[in-house]
Amino acid sequence: MTPEELFAQLRREPDVEAPDLVAVDATDRLLLDEAAPYLPGGPGTVVVVDDAYGALTLGAVTAGASGVRVSQDLLVGEQALAANAGRTGLAGTYRSLPLDAGLFAGAGLVLAKAPRGLDALRELTELTAAAADPDVVLLVGGRVKHMTLGMNDVLRAGFGEVSATLARQKSRVLVARGPRPDVRPTFPRCRRDADLGLDVCAHGAAFAGTRVDAGTRLLASALAGAAPDARTALDLGCGTGVLAASLARSRPGLAVTATDQSAAAVASARATLTRAGLERVAVQRDDAAAGVADGSVDLVVCNPPFHLGAAVVTAAADRLFAAAARVLRPGGELWAVYNNRLPHRAALRRLVGPTRVAAADRRFTVTVSTRPLTKVPGPGGR
Repeated sequence: MTPEELFAQLRREPDVEAPDLVAVDATDRLLLDEAAPYLPGGPGTVVVVDDAYGALTLGAVTAGASGVRVSQDLLVGEQALAANAGRTGLAGTYRSLPLDAGLFAGAGLVLAKAPRGLDALRELTELTAAAADPDVVLLVGGRVKHMTLGMNDVLRAGFGEVSATLARQKSRVLVARGPRPDVRPTFPRCRRDADLGLDVCAHGAAFAGTRVDAGTRLLASALAGAAPDARTALDLGCGTGVLAASLARSRPGLAVTATDQSAAAVASARATLTRAGLERVAVQRDDAAAGVADGSVDLVVCNPPFHLGAAVVTAAADRLFAAAARVLRPGGELWAVYNNRLPHRAALRRLVGPTRVAAADRRFTVTVSTRPLTKVPGPGGR
């Protein structure tokens, strides 16, 4: 199978499909072209990090790599890769693993999509330098407009030789060789938040890192009045676990679950909760609470994302609001926080139920939405 024959079969599903959205981009193609001199690799020597939909993994397999190991932060990426592997007859040609030293052990070639945050790149650099083969080549590809000189500096902290390819179709690849012998992994990192009295732990790709963003802080301060009779609670899109920790610590009898589709978020939340002595909180990697039973939760808390890439959108939040409505029991409450300029209050009324403002400042609003005790008739009266 040629690369183009492979690429023609790839799809984004279960992620959004649209004519202007692609499953293979210019960065994927450039990374695979730069990797070609090192392929085929020996068993277990090729590692792929944050493959969006499978182009890098399956492209490497098609080029002759065997024993490919893959780590993808977003669950939807794992699901898309699995679907594409089945579609192209390449199921079973790779292994999905967590982003840790075991993923990189003995690796001779690492292909990675450039993360937006420097901490995510720093964690990738540390793990590769510490665990991979001494002759490893690390290729990090991204869109030129998103790549900075700071990325070169991060790579140089772990490697003796760092260079950049020429740009092609607005993409570029950074090439790192010669791992420094004294590099050791430093993630997750933890920092004390004095106001919350909580050590916040974060892996490199976790949103906000060890900081507590202003929206989460406002929501946490308002939760004392949330569903006082609740027995079960869900932190939906839990990030580093700050809201789950706040609930579990203040209400010892509350059964709290925290979910996120990001592997970095789940690992970070577990670290935060363990450090706080709150191992009783169940932390699960899950997309929009897909593994949570309908009508099984009394209280949902949520600080939804409002960016997809660089664009400000509402679709991601609406999807979480709809998930909250599904898992809430009748009379249950969703406590959400969002930027004041976003039109979420109307969506919350439509998707969940009656909504009121519980707290606000100059940037953020906290609302409480209550799932009706009976189903509200639709426009047709049914």
